[in-house]
Amino acid sequence: MRNGSDPATLELPTLLVRILTLNFSTILLMATTLGCQFEELPSENRVVTSVELKSPAALLAATSTTSTTERYSEDNNVAEYIPDWVTEAVFYQIFPERFRNGDPNNDPTHDSLENPSTVSEDWESSSWTADWYSRADWEHQQGKRFYDDGVFNRRYGGDLQGILDKLDYLKDLGINTIYLNPVFYGKSLHKYDASSMHHIDPFFGPDPQGDLELIEKESADPKTWNWTAADKLFLDLIQQVHQRDMRLIIDGVFNHTGRDFFAFADLIKKQDQSAYQDWYIVQSFDNPTTSNNEFRYKSWWGVESLPEFADSENRKDLHPGPKQYVFDITRRWMDPDGDGNPSDGIDGWRLDVANEVPMKFWSDWNTLVRKINPEAYTVGEFWGEARDHLVNGRFSGTMNYHGFAYLVKGYLIDGVLTPNDFGLQLEHRRRIYPPAMQDALQNLIDSHDTDRLASMIVNRRSKNYRQPDRFDFDVSEKVSPRNDSEYSVRAPNEQERKIQRLVALMQMTYVGAPMIYYGTESGMWGADDPCDRMPMVWDDFDYQPQAEDPLGRPREPDLVSFNQPLFDFYRQVIQLRRTTPALNHGEFELVDSNDAAKFFAFLRSTDHDKVLVAFNRGTTPFQWHVPLKHDQQLKAIFATSVDASSIEIRKEDHSLVITIPSLNGVVFAEQADGE
Repeated sequence: MRNGSDPATLELPTLLVRILTLNFSTILLMATTLGCQFEELPSENRVVTSVELKSPAALLAATSTTSTTERYSEDNNVAEYIPDWVTEAVFYQIFPERFRNGDPNNDPTHDSLENPSTVSEDWESSSWTADWYSRADWEHQQGKRFYDDGVFNRRYGGDLQGILDKLDYLKDLGINTIYLNPVFYGKSLHKYDASSMHHIDPFFGPDPQGDLELIEKESADPKTWNWTAADKLFLDLIQQVHQRDMRLIIDGVFNHTGRDFFAFADLIKKQDQSAYQDWYIVQSFDNPTTSNNEFRYKSWWGVESLPEFADSENRKDLHPGPKQYVFDITRRWMDPDGDGNPSDGIDGWRLDVANEVPMKFWSDWNTLVRKINPEAYTVGEFWGEARDHLVNGRFSGTMNYHGFAYLVKGYLIDGVLTPNDFGLQLEHRRRIYPPAMQDALQNLIDSHDTDRLASMIVNRRSKNYRQPDRFDFDVSEKVSPRNDSEYSVRAPNEQERKIQRLVALMQMTYVGAPMIYYGTESGMWGADDPCDRMPMVWDDFDYQPQAEDPLGRPREPDLVSFNQPLFDFYRQVIQLRRTTPALNHGEFELVDSNDAAKFFAFLRSTDHDKVLVAFNRGTTPFQWHVPLKHDQQLKAIFATSVDASSIEIRKEDHSLVITIPSLNGVVFAEQADGE
């Protein structure tokens, strides 16, 4: 607090936002998001010559050109697609193949791999507890390179039974919503290459061979679709999740399929005589009179194993064939018995590469989803600002990389974005969205598409960004030894764990629904794909140390074990989130910042509940002066790396002086003096 203004914990908290001296990275960030004006110069001597910044009040108000009346109407419209429960959701993302092997009898086989003919016959399932960077004999037979010769053909046997076995673990952690990466039948380890969307992968269930035989007897007609053993186990998973007052959403991949998908397999076989030739974007058919294969088609980003669905003739919708198929499988998984009661179905969807699918499809599909289950949640994968996609496509929310993860990396992880600008950007990027939608934004920091949080922190940087506007968040050249020989694969140290706890507190106290990536709470670290998809670290397994290096660099071995203190912390901070009404339903207000000290504070409040959240990202303690009124007092109720009761709070005239330890976040509640 400064200049004698009232503290944010009192009746009318003052919003302190200032635009201070900006470093070059911050100028670039502001330029790309706030409409700042740059003068173009030749590339060899381009510099920032003029920056037109709006006033703080104008900045926070001008999040949309929509009129007040239109915004009110828009908010009412989007509320129809946002379930009430998501405001209190704490998501946990599971990558099924790597979470838990609950049934060794269904482990993948050599023939179940994507391209078994290219993999040694000596292939076998990988050891769950082995050093991730050590290589099996069959991998050495493939070649010498860790990333190119074997790691993507590893299978560890994670399955649905493993998830069922650990539901109580998730419940104990405080999770109430599970997000599963693709569970539909696909040959890859990630399953984004669907062979079928109306069946769960047979190797996730108890009878792979029996399931495959059933699937062979089906056609595209939903009337011929069976319920396989894996399908039935998935329905049991839904039931078990619901019995624990939890919810389940799954990945929907409606832009592309795998080559073994029934329609594309028919197209490969019958070429221009296939009934599905219009489902895909065929560039040329094979000429049977030549020895060459001239069959060419459009695939996702040129990845031949992921052929893309075609759009409608006017390119505003998905082609009618695949669109009808997607609608059919949507009904199947949202209301499995078709009785009109969706309680036996999934609770929502995460939609892959949603920006690459036509808008009319999303509008129609999301309408169907709410017709089946008005309380369903749909979250799109968008890496930039997504307001128009969400509103026009009728989504509930977005994976909030742009409005949360990038900024958290800039301030809390890298320590480059100033606290003042961090606050401004949080406000601006959140207020782009209608108010009803802001609580439904999914606040993640890491996922199957990024390096893990702990490794982001180990490899944090403060300069030489390739993409300054996102602080190199998930910039492929900088997030793995595969492309950056300086990227470290070591375990985080205690100081870095302190930063991780700061990030977790920010997730649990900010506006929106927090999401944890599997293993973050148990201490896992790892670079970007494939190293962000290591087998889960459990407390009932003994793991080999990580002693090898993917590039053969010298390293000290790192012990791998379940991090019980970190798990306990995540359980406590999730409990804080779930038991504090202001953190689920409260307004958000910026309170104070000190750029020199790297200090930042905000208020979450309802009519009956207020909490003040403060972060000291600096390396020295920070003394925070908070003016007081009447008999009001503050009590520390949570701290990230010290006991909350040890936080020093003393009165000095008409203010409190609070000492926030370095690399610590503290949550305060308001109480009457003497309580």
